[in-house]
Parts: sequence; C-alpha cells; structure tokens
Amino acid sequence: MAEQKIRQTAGRTALGEFAPKFAELNDDVLFGDAVWNDSTLSLHDHSMVTISILLGKGLTDSSFRSHLEMGKRHGITRSEIAALLTQAAFYAGWPNAWAGFRIAKEVWADSEDVATEKERFQREMIFPVGEPNTEYARYFTGNSYLARVSGMQVPFSNVTFEPRCRNNWHIHHASGGGGQMLVGVAGRGWYQEEGKPAVEVLPGTVVHIPAGVKHWHGAASDSWFAHLAFEVPGEGTSTEWLEPVTDQEYDSLD
Repeated sequence: MAEQKIRQTAGRTALGEFAPKFAELNDDVLFGDAVWNDSTLSLHDHSMVTISILLGKGLTDSSFRSHLEMGKRHGITRSEIAALLTQAAFYAGWPNAWAGFRIAKEVWADSEDVATEKERFQREMIFPVGEPNTEYARYFTGNSYLARVSGMQVPFSNVTFEPRCRNNWHIHHASGGGGQMLVGVAGRGWYQEEGKPAVEVLPGTVVHIPAGVKHWHGAASDSWFAHLAFEVPGEGTSTEWLEPVTDQEYDSLD
C-alpha cells in the first residue's frame, strides 16, 4: 500500500545540533507540508520527479537509492521505474541511466513486486485479472492471466498480459462465421495482422478479427494490458496456434 503522507526526521538526527536551521528546513519544509506533502502531486509523483532530477544531476549515490526505496513505498512499480529511467536516459545521459538501472534492479528485485504490480493494475479495471493462464501458456511469450466473464450467449473472457507478454501468431478457423473480437480494457497493448502494421490497443479500442486471418496480440513493453476476448459464433470453429512473435519483431513496435 502506498504511503499517504510522510514525516522526516533525518535532518534533526544527523544535523540537529550542528545545523539546527538546516535540519528544520529539511524535516519541516522540504519533507513537510510545503513540498513533499503538498497534495497537488501524489507522493508517487513527488518521488518520480525527485528521482528524475537526481538522475539528471548524476547523483546516483546512497541518496538516490533512498529515494528509489521511498518511491517504491509510494507505489512506483518496476515497470514504471524502468520506463522513467529509459526516458531519462535521453535527457540525463546514458551512463547516468545505466547507473540508475543497476540500483533500481536491486531495489525492485523482490519477487513480490510482480504481485504488487498485478494488484495495482487490477484497480484500473472492473473485470478481474483472473488466474495464471496455464492451459495456454505454451502459446504465450511471458505471463498471462485469464478470467472467464461469461459462457452464455456470446462467450467472452478477460485476458491480462504482463509487460512484453504476447501470444503466438495464430488463426481462428471457421467454415462459416467465426473469428474473434477484442475490446481494450486497461493498459496499453498491440494487435497485428500478418503483412500489416501493428495497431495500438487502448481502453475502449475495438478490434474485429475475421476468421482465417493470421494475427497476434499482447502487452506493450512498458505496460500491463488487458482486453476482453469475444468468441464470434460460427460453424466448424478451431484455433491454429503458430510460431511465437520474435523479440526482433516485437521490439520494432515500441
């Protein structure tokens, strides 16, 4: 759970006797209601700003680690810090970004981080993330989750992808009717038909997939992604799973 308000005593602990005014400004102004607890920005966003500035100044020292750890407590996820450091690299310098990544990997090394990111993503949408998609895992690169929403009339499920997760190229076959329809629910993802440019899928995006069309879909590299998958009724329906989407194909999209 992200912290709602912070209190800082480091200034008085380290410099209370030597520099009491500096300690007061540090604990009561900078980390008080005037700056860090100014509700115009969330603590999550205060941390994102501070980490960016420290990286830009090349201050990837113990204070940078402390702010990464604080940012994690404020709800910054592993995918968010990776996206921040990637963008900052173009403004703050490649060596600074490398130094930042080395520390961030240690701070976000806990395996529980994935569970935390999944819980946060769940709060972005009304449909459940569901359970690990083990039945179809061999047809996916990365981890996905499946929640069956309805099995009556028009069956459909909510499919959730971790960042970079995508399914293999595949074809929905039918002798009549058939195909699939996708509706973006949360996050950002991709849909691509063979021989055509990939299409970005955002919440509310509707994708119609006719029977017989070779295609794939999945999450963007920097975002969790969920879509509803509707099975269009038809005769003689089946799904043919084909080769995985290669890293080279996938990385060319972002």
